[in-house]
Amino acid sequence: MGPVPLYFRQVADVPSLEVVMHRTWWSLVFVLAALLVRRQWAWMGPVLRQPRVLGAFVLSALLLSGNWLTYVWAVQNQHVVDASLGYFILPLVNVALGFVFLRERPRAGQWMAVAVAAAGVLWLTVQAGRLPWIALVLALSFGFYGLLRKVAVLGALEGLALETMMLAPLAAAVLGYWAWQGQGALVQGPAVTLGWLLLAGPLTAVPLLLFAAGARRIPMSTLGILQYISPSLQFALGVWVFHEAFESARLVGFVLIWAALCVYTLEGWWTVRRAEAVRT
Repeated sequence: MGPVPLYFRQVADVPSLEVVMHRTWWSLVFVLAALLVRRQWAWMGPVLRQPRVLGAFVLSALLLSGNWLTYVWAVQNQHVVDASLGYFILPLVNVALGFVFLRERPRAGQWMAVAVAAAGVLWLTVQAGRLPWIALVLALSFGFYGLLRKVAVLGALEGLALETMMLAPLAAAVLGYWAWQGQGALVQGPAVTLGWLLLAGPLTAVPLLLFAAGARRIPMSTLGILQYISPSLQFALGVWVFHEAFESARLVGFVLIWAALCVYTLEGWWTVRRAEAVRT
């Protein structure tokens, strides 16, 4: 997901809400094609008869779409660095959500990482005179989305299919209305822009599905480290490719958050190594 800002800059002339509508619709087309190839339909009937499951996926779909909209808007409005901050603090948000909702008991080192990251967010708030709302919306929306998907009864492909099924009727209605009014990329956009919008489906679904599959196959300590690659690439793009303003005062806040991630990662690595030593 790290290079994704480069993609959204290709559709910068398309309003962020319209990009999200296309992203939703073409993601649905992609996952339905994958389900068709795999002949993976048996889950649909039982799920549609469970109101609580449907309600949970309505909420996860809304969180996912809100996350997408915030991210696309941030990239199109020169806030890639702010967006990267959100995904830097996401692992630490996950620790807090696990404690509150899943009764997990974070270790002392994990609490220390959360505290240091909170200090970094506080510094950025004081320095800017306002909360870093883009980062917080991205981290909280995807954190709660991940929490819902963690306890969901469906796998990655089926879950994404159900979420996009719920969002697609609204997306199709809005895109159809805009087209009927002679507005939107479907009727006004050049062929190149339409081609980029069609790519939104696989570019959205493939990373989500690969992440879900990889999470089942590699240790959590390795997964935690890999989660920092994407925001690191986004940060580099924001500063050195898109030349976004990055004052030295903000660097203090980022350094605190990077320090928190180092504490979090090293603590997890040390815990895993100690557990392996005990087993052997």
